Amino acid sequence: MSVYEELSNYRDLNFDKFFDQITDADIQRIIGKQRLTVLDYLALLSPRAEKHLEAMAQQAHRLTVQHFGHTMLLYTPLYLANYCVNQCVYCGFHAHNDIERKKLSQEQVIAEAEAIAATGLKHILILTGESRYHSSVAYIKECVQTLKNYFTSISIEVYPLNTDEYKELVEAGVDGVTMYQEVYDEEIYAELHPAGPKRDYRYRLDAPERACQAGMRTVNIGALLGLSDWRSEAFFTGVHADYLQNKYLDVEVSISPPRMRPHVGGFPPKVIVTDKNIVQYVLAFRLFMPRSGITLSTRESAKMRDNMVRLGITKMSAGSCTAVGGHAEKASVGQFEISDERDVADIAAMLYSQNYQPVYKDWQIW
Repeated sequence: MSVYEELSNYRDLNFDKFFDQITDADIQRIIGKQRLTVLDYLALLSPRAEKHLEAMAQQAHRLTVQHFGHTMLLYTPLYLANYCVNQCVYCGFHAHNDIERKKLSQEQVIAEAEAIAATGLKHILILTGESRYHSSVAYIKECVQTLKNYFTSISIEVYPLNTDEYKELVEAGVDGVTMYQEVYDEEIYAELHPAGPKRDYRYRLDAPERACQAGMRTVNIGALLGLSDWRSEAFFTGVHADYLQNKYLDVEVSISPPRMRPHVGGFPPKVIVTDKNIVQYVLAFRLFMPRSGITLSTRESAKMRDNMVRLGITKMSAGSCTAVGGHAEKASVGQFEISDERDVADIAAMLYSQNYQPVYKDWQIW
């Protein structure tokens, strides 16, 4: 069975009717369960569960400490290029947006690496726009070879690759993949991706599984919140994560709940997702998959991130910049505006103040 078939089991589900049947007693019973079903997870995403966030938070905190301790893994994004052939209406790198296009030389990659390494970070996420011509697999491999001199864990967030290409990058030293489906609703997906390779819904949906098959150590997925109903998108993200974790037991499967931010192009959110909605999503997922990682990026405000340290988050970005070459030199226009602009030292201090240990390195393969 593919993940598409797994998700198809729930595409005709009447979410509103399901939510209407959920009672307070149902929510209380689910919070106390040892192992939640997929529909238990959906119940925790219901409007009814909003009355039970405190109990969910206490359970989420207990489970997170049980499996991760009082720790928070830190990383930062490094943008290699912003050339893109897609026309995603919600993205600052949209092919037709009039922004300066850049691609780092190896000398510039070294400058970025030195600037980031000086902060103490050992984990990075490298990103490109989705252009195979400008950011080929060979170019990504060359950058990885350079970055291995500075970092012990290198993840990628690039265009979907085939299995052999993911294997090439694993052999080069990449150990993690982030691939956002953006929106799981197929009709809305087609509407928001009018042209470009990214219009192929199935090829993108299967990319995380191809990464698992290629031997990636970690795979991170998610939906961009604001493009469709958040409850159903959170649900399908969880079903996707559960599918991958059950099928690939040796892969660390995690999720992120990224929320839309201002960007060049100015496409507004189709749906407003509140802080409370994000909290409910994170708590519900933690109870559903207690051992999975949850990443909260600098898309969220400092106040929001500070308050969510104890609510299930296991990984945070710090000292972030979404522009190509933004760590070492004057930055061009970023993919989107970040909200939490604190540097690595500030994030570490915040974590220490909450009795949490910032983790700069938890992996080294070479």
